[in-house]
Amino acid sequence: MALSFPDYLDLDYTAGRDETADAYPTLEDKLEKAALVTRTALEQYERPAIMWTGGKDSTVVLYVVREVAADMGVEVPPVVFIDHFEHFDETEAFVYEWTDRWDLDLIVARNEDFARVGAEPGDEIAVADLSDETRHELARLGYEDESIVLDADTFEGNHLLKTVALNDVITEYGFDGIFSGVRWDEQDARADETFFSPRHESEKYPPHDRVHSILQFTEADVWGAFWNYIVPDAVDGYPVGYVPQSTDDLPEGTQPADLPVSPKYFEGFRSLGTESGSAKSDDRPAWVQDLAASKEREGRAQDKEDLMGRLRDLGYM
Repeated sequence: MALSFPDYLDLDYTAGRDETADAYPTLEDKLEKAALVTRTALEQYERPAIMWTGGKDSTVVLYVVREVAADMGVEVPPVVFIDHFEHFDETEAFVYEWTDRWDLDLIVARNEDFARVGAEPGDEIAVADLSDETRHELARLGYEDESIVLDADTFEGNHLLKTVALNDVITEYGFDGIFSGVRWDEQDARADETFFSPRHESEKYPPHDRVHSILQFTEADVWGAFWNYIVPDAVDGYPVGYVPQSTDDLPEGTQPADLPVSPKYFEGFRSLGTESGSAKSDDRPAWVQDLAASKEREGRAQDKEDLMGRLRDLGYM
């Protein structure tokens, strides 16, 4: 008799607890750990998937998965992109462009209820016009208003447009392990995460695990991975370790569009959320800025510590 999830897994769900990035002093140490976690996940899960936002963290996760999968001789798992209706145009274009270049199996997750009513960001929608499922989710949140504004940066909007969309995809495809680009240093609410994080409470979300392969990375490490590994592997002749100071400072014959780096990072954004809820810290590229002088997610309207715990309990990344 076939075992059901999670009985077929043999994982240490405490691995990484009480650790910090200091336990992995070099970029090579961090990448080695990421590869080990990834290999274990690809061996253990029957139907894994990769969350990919087009942002820097999830692109590092995707890179490591692709490298390890190639080494193991297995298929790269499907990639899930959540369309919350408020992405920068450049973010969506980047995801589709590199989906083609890397020959990825892309699944776009969205809350089809809002797509069905033709809602646009900022629209006020009568709750009565939404599906039973969406009304049920609003009831779970204690929401009692007769209408709701479509806004992914509110508590309710974040849950409906991101978490519910992801949960629907997990249910539809039967995914059991979801690779996610969470880092310990990114936010206090994520500092206690483990490399394999169980989400087994079926009354809250479809049972699955989150695989956090880059917990041990700092923001600087992420960019180090780009300029030493991801970009040189993607662009023929790109000098390993060369860090451009601007779009005009790329190697001869190389254009920004040649790089697997979202153009918004060149503009000065350090973290990409919704178009209205993200702000750039500086006019210089993200990796050139003093990363210790300001918060990485400054300007991300939804990323408030008083909400993060509640959101994560509902299944938020």
